[in-house]
Amino acid sequence: MTLRTTPRMIARMTGLMGLLASLALVSAAQAQTPLDTYLTHLKTLRAEFAQTVTDGKGVEVQKAQGTLVIVRPGRFRWELTPDGSSPQLMVADGKNLWFYDRDLEQVSVKAATAALTATPAGLLSGDGNIRELFTVAPAGRKDGFDWVLVTPRQSDADFREARLGFGTGLRQEGELKRMVLKDKLGQTVRLEFFKSERNPPVAESEVKFTPPSGADVIGTPTP
Repeated sequence: MTLRTTPRMIARMTGLMGLLASLALVSAAQAQTPLDTYLTHLKTLRAEFAQTVTDGKGVEVQKAQGTLVIVRPGRFRWELTPDGSSPQLMVADGKNLWFYDRDLEQVSVKAATAALTATPAGLLSGDGNIRELFTVAPAGRKDGFDWVLVTPRQSDADFREARLGFGTGLRQEGELKRMVLKDKLGQTVRLEFFKSERNPPVAESEVKFTPPSGADVIGTPTP
């Protein structure tokens, strides 16, 4: 079955990737968590992951593979390939947030500042303090991971909570290995990071986007 992109899927991807970008803003002045340690001296990140989405009854509704490139602060490239569907691409270039659906040949764009004001999970700039919008706290050790709980302070956020699991083994000590995000509709998005590289070189072209010729563009980009 081919999965089609819906506004809910776009919002979920936006919220998820906005969360990843916003987590990079944790202040070292706050109480240290595994997340703080992980982000220390992190400038760029390149990762591969598997994603599973389940509904409120625990029924799997989507499986996908993805790649992620982050350039701190506020720029990223997120490419997701759901089973049975074409890849979907999201790029934050520091001014705009682009979403490209290849199946629909459609591009959606909004200003990065608009994404910030729309939801705390859309925080994409490096000018704020994440703890002004979220609570960030250690959540104990379980299933071989050290967990950090991130909870929005505002009731209109797109997600209720996110848990980040960091490795504890000799080869995985302190590495981000798992993320579990629960949205307000009861769905759970689970990411398993199976390959990542800290501070790799990233070409400028990887965090820029130009709409393909012939694609429908929804929205007006900020110049």
